[in-house]
Amino acid sequence: MANTKSAKKATRVSTRRAAVNKNRLSRVRSSLRKVEEAISTGNQEAALLAMKAAEPQLMRGAQKGVFHKNTASRKVSRLTLRIRALKA
Repeated sequence: MANTKSAKKATRVSTRRAAVNKNRLSRVRSSLRKVEEAISTGNQEAALLAMKAAEPQLMRGAQKGVFHKNTASRKVSRLTLRIRALKA
């Protein structure tokens, strides 16, 4: 249990930040799921649209520290390759 005023505030702040990060991560995962579903159906148009919406979410998540920037870049790169492969 926090005893000092600053420790109590730190607890409040970390709880707030955790809620924000959980929300942000959920948004990213949802957008990635939509891209995955579009790829699995084989619809390149839908996949491109979903990717166009997912990429900013991913990069914003990386910028805000939800996950590492290289992780976001890797996910974008691999999804883009899979979408391009639908055409061939």
